[in-house]
Amino acid sequence: MKKLESSLLNMLLVLTSVTVVAVGLLAYVNELTKEPIAQANLNTLNNALKEVVPAFTNNPVEEAQTITLNVDGKEAEFIVYPAKDGDKVVGTAVEASSNGFSGAIKILIGFDENGKIHDYSLLAHSETPGLGSKANTWFKKDGKGSIIGMNPGEGALIVSKDGGQIDAITASTITSRAFLNAVNNAYAAYKGENDGLTSATPQADANTAATAKADSTKIN
Repeated sequence: MKKLESSLLNMLLVLTSVTVVAVGLLAYVNELTKEPIAQANLNTLNNALKEVVPAFTNNPVEEAQTITLNVDGKEAEFIVYPAKDGDKVVGTAVEASSNGFSGAIKILIGFDENGKIHDYSLLAHSETPGLGSKANTWFKKDGKGSIIGMNPGEGALIVSKDGGQIDAITASTITSRAFLNAVNNAYAAYKGENDGLTSATPQADANTAATAKADSTKIN
């Protein structure tokens, strides 16, 4: 068998062949895992919905709407899930996110029919383990910064360090601000959905989202 000459052309041909095979394998693996991953994400969402809103009989995912808000001068999309018992709306869940100390904090927060916070689920984050990650429980019913039962329409939720009523996570003020910012913006989307709007622009008042400014220092 004749040995291939070592040349730029031969190396390019080999590299091209390897690249084509690698891309093909990745595409194949992606196709195999796409459906299981999508199903796993759907299961996670459905479980979170059961946690954050009162008991429902409909399929909130099938009836979901996308609400577009103007947040800090930029368009942001929020997914709104109506929870119904028969024909009655018993609650609304909103998927929202905000930038924390290490990246985006994504939450699913549920409001009852009166606009009070029923519960929430932390869907994703990249905050510091043991510090910012405490947002998973800190704002729950028995947490030190509990927001359960509060209505953001009666006043935007703000950390006490900024003159608000919510205790921030210890040593994680930036994370706490981001989390509450997501909650306030989610409430704005909830109001837009309930009012039958397709978009809304939150104002700096009690019925809409408040913008929390991050610390100028790098202490989370």
